[in-house]
Formats: sequence, structure tokens, C-alpha cells
Amino acid sequence: MSGVHPRVDVLTPQADTKAVVLVLHGGRQVGHAPVRRTNLAYLRMVPLAKALRRPGLEVRVTRYRKRGWNAPDLDPVRDAEWALDRIAEQHPGKPVVLVGHSMGARTALRVAAHPQVTAVCALAPWIEHGEPYEQLAGRSLLIAHGDQERTTDPALSYRYATRAKQVTERTARFSVRGDGHAMLRRAGDWTRLVRDFVWGELGFEPVAPDIANAMREASPHGLDVPLGGARV
Repeated sequence: MSGVHPRVDVLTPQADTKAVVLVLHGGRQVGHAPVRRTNLAYLRMVPLAKALRRPGLEVRVTRYRKRGWNAPDLDPVRDAEWALDRIAEQHPGKPVVLVGHSMGARTALRVAAHPQVTAVCALAPWIEHGEPYEQLAGRSLLIAHGDQERTTDPALSYRYATRAKQVTERTARFSVRGDGHAMLRRAGDWTRLVRDFVWGELGFEPVAPDIANAMREASPHGLDVPLGGARV
């Protein structure tokens, strides 16, 4: 990519980095204004990113050059590819998990073919008919969608999960009952799910039982699992 690059905020630089999480925020269908640090879509992901920090795990939050998906240019996809290439240069061979919300989830799914990506966590993903899924082969996938969603379509994320299950058995999808697109009413449960998935996939913790059970189920079971409350 030439010209202006996206901003990538490294929350916890690690000298002994064992793995990296790349966090991708949401946006809009069309938008050419730059993403400021005060942008709500970016700010929504910062607490989640902070909750993922632990020794050996470097967490990076991308701020796109432009706010929109901007087809056919797909600006956030280009930005995420650039960010992944920087990770590959600085941490060659280290596993990477992508965590994205809304447009950021769609972006994460699109760039999953990068050789260091091992897993994708897609939160309230913006999915369209015909969304590619073959690039998820060999990766783990977790999708979560609120049942009070008014911005993106849970039915399309469910359909996408059934197709992804054809190329990777390690696919699970959770329904966050009583919450919508902003992930605010059950913020702690969203955070717990993402943290359990990321840490489990990277081997920092055992895979959480609810995620392991969902992934073991044959399709369509395990693709519309009600998200339980936070554990104590």
C-alpha cells in the first residue's frame, strides 16, 4: 500500500511475544473521512482489546484510513492486510487471532487467508449474500450476534456459519440474548466470550467448555448457542 497508512495502536508491546491479536473496529458502507481516535466505532473496541492483554500476547487495534467499506476499493481490507504484513515482519511465524466488530468482522473474515492467522472472532458481523468463506479453511471461527440486532443481520451470519462449517469444523456461533449491535447491555458476557476464545485458541488457557462443546457439534448444532452469563 502506498501513501497514508492506517494507524495501529499497540496496547501492550511484548519483548517475548508469543502471539498477536489484531482488533478491527466497525464503520459504514461508504465513508472517506479519516478515523479519529474519538470515533465511536474505534472506542467501542478499546475496552475489549484491553481485556485481552496478558504476558506474551501483544494486542493491536487498527484505525482505518477511511471510515467506509467503500466497494470496490474495500479500504478496511487493504488496511488489515497492511497491518498483518507488519505483524509478519515484526513477529514472523507467530500466530495471529483477528477480532472484529460489524464492518471489522467482515474485514477479519476477508483477510483470514493470511498465513499467520489461526482464528477469527466475528462480533455482530456485517455479512452480505455471497460472502466468501473458503479462506477460513484451517482456521477456527467464532461468531456472536445479538438477538436484538437492528444494524446487521443475524440470519445471514447464521447462514455464513453453516457454510464456514464446511471448510473448518472448528466453527461455533453464539446468540447473545437481549443485546444488540453496540454490545452494551451484556458487555461483560461479550468480553468473556472473546477472551475465552482468543486465549483458548492461542493456548494461554484451556478452551472454555461452552466454546469447545459448540465446536464439537455437527452442523447446524453449535451454530445458534445461547450465550450464558459471565462465570465467577
